[in-house]
Amino acid sequence: MTTREPEGLPSQYAPAEVETRRYEHWEKAGYFTPEAQENPAAPSFSIVLPPPNVTGSLHIGHALDHTLMDTLTRRRRMQGYRTLWLPGMDHAGIATQNVVERELAKEGLSRHDLGREAFVERVWQWKAEYGGKILSQMRRLGDSVDWSRERFTMDEGLSRAVQTIFKRLYDDNLIYRAERIINWCPRCLTALSDIEVDHTDDEGELVSIRYGDGPDSIVVATSRAETMLGDTAVAVHPDDERYKHLIGKTVELPLTGRRIPIVADEHVDPAFGTGAVKVTPAHDPNDFEIGRRHNLPSLSIMDEHGVITVPGPFQGLDRFEARPTIVRALREEGRIVSEVRPYVHAVGHCSRCGTTVEPRLSLQWFVRVAPLAKAAGDAVRDGRTRLSPTEMNARYFAWVDDMHDWCISRQLWWGHRIPVFYGPNGEVRCLGPDETPPEGWTQDPDVLDTWFSSALWPFSTLGWPDDTQDLRTFYPTSALVTGYDILFFWVARMMMFGLYAMRDRPAQDAVPFRTVVLHGLVRDQYGKKMSKSRGNTVDPLDWIERFGADAVRFTLARGSNPGSDTSISEEWAAGSRNFCNKLWNATRFALLNGATTGPFRIEDLSTTDRWILSRLSSVIAEVDGLLEQFEFGKTCEALYHFAWDEFCDWYLELTKVPLASGDERAAETTRRVLGFVLDQMLRLLHPVIPFVTDELWRALTGEDSVMVADWPSYEFSDPAAEAEIASLMRLVTEIRRFRSDQGLRPGQRVPARLTGIESTPLAPHEESIRTLLRLTPPEAGFAVSASFAIEGVTVELDLAGTVDIEAERRRLEKDLAAAKKEAQQASAKLGNESFTAKAPADVVAKMRQRLTAAESDIARLETRLTTLPG
Repeated sequence: MTTREPEGLPSQYAPAEVETRRYEHWEKAGYFTPEAQENPAAPSFSIVLPPPNVTGSLHIGHALDHTLMDTLTRRRRMQGYRTLWLPGMDHAGIATQNVVERELAKEGLSRHDLGREAFVERVWQWKAEYGGKILSQMRRLGDSVDWSRERFTMDEGLSRAVQTIFKRLYDDNLIYRAERIINWCPRCLTALSDIEVDHTDDEGELVSIRYGDGPDSIVVATSRAETMLGDTAVAVHPDDERYKHLIGKTVELPLTGRRIPIVADEHVDPAFGTGAVKVTPAHDPNDFEIGRRHNLPSLSIMDEHGVITVPGPFQGLDRFEARPTIVRALREEGRIVSEVRPYVHAVGHCSRCGTTVEPRLSLQWFVRVAPLAKAAGDAVRDGRTRLSPTEMNARYFAWVDDMHDWCISRQLWWGHRIPVFYGPNGEVRCLGPDETPPEGWTQDPDVLDTWFSSALWPFSTLGWPDDTQDLRTFYPTSALVTGYDILFFWVARMMMFGLYAMRDRPAQDAVPFRTVVLHGLVRDQYGKKMSKSRGNTVDPLDWIERFGADAVRFTLARGSNPGSDTSISEEWAAGSRNFCNKLWNATRFALLNGATTGPFRIEDLSTTDRWILSRLSSVIAEVDGLLEQFEFGKTCEALYHFAWDEFCDWYLELTKVPLASGDERAAETTRRVLGFVLDQMLRLLHPVIPFVTDELWRALTGEDSVMVADWPSYEFSDPAAEAEIASLMRLVTEIRRFRSDQGLRPGQRVPARLTGIESTPLAPHEESIRTLLRLTPPEAGFAVSASFAIEGVTVELDLAGTVDIEAERRRLEKDLAAAKKEAQQASAKLGNESFTAKAPADVVAKMRQRLTAAESDIARLETRLTTLPG
């Protein structure tokens, strides 16, 4: 038998040393670029990286996202596609501006001290020095992105794309400026998009206030008493009999002396509060719509800082100071009918600074979304873009079919400046990227919502509006991998803008992506959402240091199912590390025993070889089918059980007999099959765990990288061999279980007689069976201590000297009595109707599980007692 020390494979796997070296080699060799595929006629595959914020760092959600994208990309690359995974960053308007403003505050400065141009230059300096930390961290994870095509939403090319599409939308009357209710942050002093608002259940108070006096008075309930200063009506439902006599009349607004009308509007819910609501069009989006329907004036009562501006005793008060002050004044006038405290209700907060958001009437720029949203809905309905899983379709349609116009202006300095200019006589002109404004004209001071530029990402990154080779080759992108939580905020907007920008293309080629692959949140092992307050967050970089990048990737991918949340735990990450170590040790065993990837002849194959090849073929087909459906978790399960259970635990053990047999022809065939299966298995695993598989594959084959090896396409089927080895597995497993039950050490040898094996398909495997089970041939004085039949073979064991039969009998009888007592108690509980009717469902379920486990123990222990001699 040929043996050799594996070249370059230490006895133990050291991820940190391997990962740095392998990644540097891949990048230097240019394997990440589509140009690495030399066949220009090859099909293309493209993914754009959801651009992380320039302020961001790699978190566990990113790690999941990137692992799935890299798995798809690496597989397509091995399948011969011209593959592009394009990276880049988002300028993250508010987040980045806040970071730099905090830095300035340490110097005792504000952005206004610097002025706009100097402040923006300061942000660029910050970006150059500190921005993009996440991109270097992506290397640690193993992302095979094309760094030569890295983009940034504020770089020259993308800025040109932003200005181009703004002008086209403006010229098509799809962008307009108007006063509307928007989300306003009094701290950041800007409008916010819906995704920049976090809603939490906060404690407040619900105050019922009587407007007017006598029979024409009416009581309204509100959680925001301070906004009453801006009320311009009271609204009731037109069918509410309690208030029909008041509709069309006016009532005096307390504290102001103004009289306001009582209007009928179907938006009012008669069951909420008193069934009458105050209408403040300038400070509530629903009230704004009521105001438009009834031609009500809109009175703004706060400035941009949330300070009351209405002349009188409350002027100058912050909104949260004004609320109790106004309630106190109303109470003194006898206007407070009731107060509910605490009153829990949903309150919006700025996601960047935590400040309570103020609905505010403001002059802003909007996208008229109706025709764009319809196109985005149609593209999914007719199948040009597919959502995976399809269960997400309903959620997508609910959003795009009822989308409100999109507020795109932000009162910031960092971002894409709105390309609209104003002349000295009120003229307004929108300019394209190659146009200059007339002298003396001023540009709109606002910048665009960050989501506006990121909505262009699938095509702006490929060179649009120019007709580039990249745009022709890689658009539409093949897949978008992202969390279902931004299906509306980002995915729908990319669909709208992609279809609009590329509308000159055939309809099927105008969509930004063929498939949207949606995954869920990463949760802990108990299914709980990760948060710092719970102390259950995971830093992927910490796990990479402890377990290796492959282990982190495998843990995340193995827990991922389409559209569902992913649960992970430190224990599972350690298990994934053990899996990588198992592959390492298996490859060392194969190389030590002369495994090679040379050809072999079908006629020379043993049943064991035919079994593993047949199983390999099945797993290749299964993995291909699962990955086409983005079933990453099931893919990992299939690969894990094939690699660990079938290849390592069974095939490697079964190869020991032919390798040591002295039959060089049989040994050489085994070495070649062993090498071939290991080669194919490492290729299958590479997209998910790229580092360890590349290191092992190079040692096995002597070639440069598995990353550019062909994807497995092997076909071989032998059901008879699979059935024969399955029979062997059942026999060995049952005897191993018996040995364990008898307390025998794994390496302890036991004399045994296998009667009848010669007349079964297992006859050729007797030596392997004895090797696997540490069974020695019977010698003089052999006495049967235990006997049982399985798979047509009667197995007789001589346990004399290995087991104290009487002590074992006493132990089993004691365990049996305990199991029967447990079963009796569980059965009594479940037979008690009071328990099953009143106990929580999970408690009853656990009791049923206890009964099932106890009954299983009883059957097992009784069987063991009957097999003991005497």
